[in-house]
Amino acid sequence: MNSSIQLVTLIIIAANVVVSFKGFKDYSFFYQNKFNIAELKKGNYKILLTSGFLHVDSTHLLVNMLTLYFFANSVLVQLGVIPFVVIYLGSMLLGNYLSFFFHKNDSSYSAVGASGAVVGILYSAILLQPDMMLGLFFIIPMPAYVFGIGYLLYSIYAMKKRNDHIGHDAHFGGAMGGYFITLILKPQLFSESFLMVILLALPILLLFILLKFDKI
Repeated sequence: MNSSIQLVTLIIIAANVVVSFKGFKDYSFFYQNKFNIAELKKGNYKILLTSGFLHVDSTHLLVNMLTLYFFANSVLVQLGVIPFVVIYLGSMLLGNYLSFFFHKNDSSYSAVGASGAVVGILYSAILLQPDMMLGLFFIIPMPAYVFGIGYLLYSIYAMKKRNDHIGHDAHFGGAMGGYFITLILKPQLFSESFLMVILLALPILLLFILLKFDKI
């Protein structure tokens, strides 16, 4: 099992590295494959996938791939390779869909990055391993679910402000993908970790409430 875990993680990381470095050197390639509202409206749906393997720079790439590397095994060990890939790609697509939903009237909006997919894996890992601890800034111990909930609450705040040029909506959509797909794949979590299922749903519920009342 360990070889499969390592292999699928390394394949995804390698794909991100190869595509991203191609984009660093070739702006035409980058432009053709980035997430863009105008292109989506023209029916260029491939960018929903290709944009998730591009990154703005090496730091952006490194942060996403390190996060994936640290949390991939928690999902792989409990669900297996195919479910892991389904969560990764499903979170990427749902993250991009939420970006489209929030920016559909801004044809100039564009974005790149694996953040939606990676946050989906992170949220799935928290759901599957609720006693997981994280080291905030690699030092301060923090329950993973506290970080996950806090991260989504901050994402909602940032989505309302819309002033930092970061795709918080894609991150939030990715977390939703990780949450819902994991529960579909492992419904016994409703009985095994009912409190965690409810706690992690609260930021998602808050987003829909804010949307209903036009507060975001």
